[in-house]
Amino acid sequence: MPKTLPLMVQGTSSDAGKSAIATALCRIFAQDGYKTAPFKSQNMALNSYVTLDGKEIGRAQGVQAEAAGILATTDMNPILIKPTRDSESQIVVNGEPYGNMKAFAYRTEFYDEGLRIIEQAYQRLASTYERIVIEGAGSPAEVNLNDRELVNMRVARLTNAPVILVADIERGGVFASLVGTLQLLEPEDRDRVIGVIINRFRGDLTLLQPGLDWFEEYTGKPVLGVVPFIPDLWIDAEDSLILHRYQGQRETPREIDIAVLRYPRISNFTDVDPFFVEPDCRMRFVTRLEELGEPDLIVLPGSKNTLEDLQFLRETGLAAAVNDLHHKGKTYIVGLCGGYQMLGEAIHDPAGVESPLQQLDGLGLIPMITTMEQKKTTVLSRGEAVFAKEKLTVEGYEIHMGQSAYSRNDFPFIQMEGRTEGYCQEERQLIGTYFHGLFHNDHFRTLLLNAIREKKGLPPITDRPSFVALREQGYDLLADTVRRHVKLDTIEEYMKAFQEKEVQI
Repeated sequence: MPKTLPLMVQGTSSDAGKSAIATALCRIFAQDGYKTAPFKSQNMALNSYVTLDGKEIGRAQGVQAEAAGILATTDMNPILIKPTRDSESQIVVNGEPYGNMKAFAYRTEFYDEGLRIIEQAYQRLASTYERIVIEGAGSPAEVNLNDRELVNMRVARLTNAPVILVADIERGGVFASLVGTLQLLEPEDRDRVIGVIINRFRGDLTLLQPGLDWFEEYTGKPVLGVVPFIPDLWIDAEDSLILHRYQGQRETPREIDIAVLRYPRISNFTDVDPFFVEPDCRMRFVTRLEELGEPDLIVLPGSKNTLEDLQFLRETGLAAAVNDLHHKGKTYIVGLCGGYQMLGEAIHDPAGVESPLQQLDGLGLIPMITTMEQKKTTVLSRGEAVFAKEKLTVEGYEIHMGQSAYSRNDFPFIQMEGRTEGYCQEERQLIGTYFHGLFHNDHFRTLLLNAIREKKGLPPITDRPSFVALREQGYDLLADTVRRHVKLDTIEEYMKAFQEKEVQI
């Protein structure tokens, strides 16, 4: 078997575009006939992905595996950090909960174990794949953390990977961020950087060229590419740092108004992405009561700290407003995972699994009580639902610590093998389910939106876009754009040259 060639993508900051560039490279290498896998040693994100065997990894690596045309495994993201409170996170190792840890304890007590886990996972991938696209996190120039980091240059040295440094020109100060990052690296790590990519460029490249020439002369590092901004690229985001990009539709007039409650520990918010491609939907993320109004649809998304996010809804008045809209029959309400739990009568957490709060009353719209448990449910799910007098297949995935028990359930939503799941009372315009990805089911989304249109006296829309097809097209568009604007031949030469050197651990 040919020797594995790794390539690492690092950034000058979070949200610089590392995940997108890594996704493009996964697609490109796969298109070129190489068996390719993504790898991110340690990922901090609240948007996660469930593998075929029911394990949990960061969503970005699941997306990158899809782009590479392979099934995701936990080796592609052996350590996942899911913040539950300030300075405390749930640590997921090889797809399963390891425990909750404070930031200092993770850094001081877990480092050696984490390094062993990372090395073993990478070696398993290297025994199977010809190309491995490695993604860093944040910035490699965090001088206060670099002596015990597990995700940037330590991994580049471990795998002997050449490094591409990515910067986002939309933020401004792109040359300062690139030069500053390079100068703060140790000399041996700076030598490992084979060049830079400037991401999300808009405008006339000739106006940027003097800056590119200056950068190359000043640093001695080549600009490997300037990647233009790609509008309407529907590839799942990694975490809530990207949420500011979701505000573009806030003032756009559309026939259907959708409000998504944005609480502090919102997770898997990509559940609502399909609404952004719908021609009649205006999407808004709502944090304050005065922003809510009277939308046609309210979505309560997932949460990594359901009790404290429920408390947030109560303190802001959003919980009372949702109840009021429900009782007036003005609005469809859909709760997903943690949002589903909030719609129940109460949530108990006697063992402090997510929060020191032991109990809170829910919104009381669904007759169920949820109890948080140490064991996490992570599974790909499929079942038959009935909505708008139609029977349809729905697929999704479940990631939750709580188990919900009904005092009665006269309106089960999804029939699965041997059990029912969720709650759906169409007349009261209320749905709750543990199924993440519910709105990615094109048929269900069409029925729901057309039910809202009918309620408003509007004609149905039957030829709605397929979000799954749009995402697949997005991978190709991203790959084609990077092919046109990045020096892939130069990158390939560096990948081969680095593997001729002795691995430095």
